[in-house]
Amino acid sequence: MSWTSIADLIAPSGDAEIALVGAPMEAGSVTPGRCDLAPEIIRKTLRRFSTYDVETGKELALRILDAGDADVKGVMPAEGFAPIEMAVARCTVDHDLTIVLGGNNAVTRPAAHALGVPLEKIGLITLDAHFDLRETDQGPLNGNPIRCLLEDGLPGRNICQIGLAPYANTAKMHRDAEAAGIGVFTIDDVREEGILEIIDEALDRLEACEALMVDFDIDVIDRSQCPGAPGARPGGMPVGMFFDAARYLASHPGVKLVDLTEFDPSLDVSDITALTAGRWVCEVLAGYAARTERR
Repeated sequence: MSWTSIADLIAPSGDAEIALVGAPMEAGSVTPGRCDLAPEIIRKTLRRFSTYDVETGKELALRILDAGDADVKGVMPAEGFAPIEMAVARCTVDHDLTIVLGGNNAVTRPAAHALGVPLEKIGLITLDAHFDLRETDQGPLNGNPIRCLLEDGLPGRNICQIGLAPYANTAKMHRDAEAAGIGVFTIDDVREEGILEIIDEALDRLEACEALMVDFDIDVIDRSQCPGAPGARPGGMPVGMFFDAARYLASHPGVKLVDLTEFDPSLDVSDITALTAGRWVCEVLAGYAARTERR
């Protein structure tokens, strides 16, 4: 018997609640790789997921617009800012939720600007092993989107970073984050308190924000469960916790945009990371479906 896949919910035109847009940026990565391949691989992998969730007994029946990819292959982040912002903005205007498939983490900055509200009214949650607070003296890179956004005018109090890994950051980055007023939650905090409890703390901090964005940097996941993430470390977030976070955050009505970044298919083993990215899309869709059911 044939089944309906998640890919069958996606169309290049027509009315839709959710928009999907690729941002295949790789240039400007601290560790060169092929993150630009990720959007295409994730789309293909979605054919391997059915629309039925055996845990909840529910079938996903959402309409998803595939808005294509921003034209940023081979382009440095500074030059790629406008194409990504424009491509994402076309989606955020007409859709309740926009899913951005990166690309390296430099795509997060233009995506935030594409929300269409002033930066001081945007709340940003990151699930990431890193602060992404490298200096900007060499321009935007995948290692400094948070510092770039702070310099653009996003208040530090509007940012919460979850899953920060030991021995993957510097003391200066930590000091700078705290000085800016960023909510800092390490991977040990997550283990001790629980991912949903930490997310609730973050959402409470960002309660006054008009629109929320979540950056899911896939290198927050434990490296043994995510070989296609060059920045992932042993001891990172269990993949099941990552999925729980995706579903929970996507169910929040204030979340207007999510991105997935730092997946490098050229490093993947046995499609582990591709399937992780595909399952992340499923969890985001399931979270959004729960949001609409509560209306």
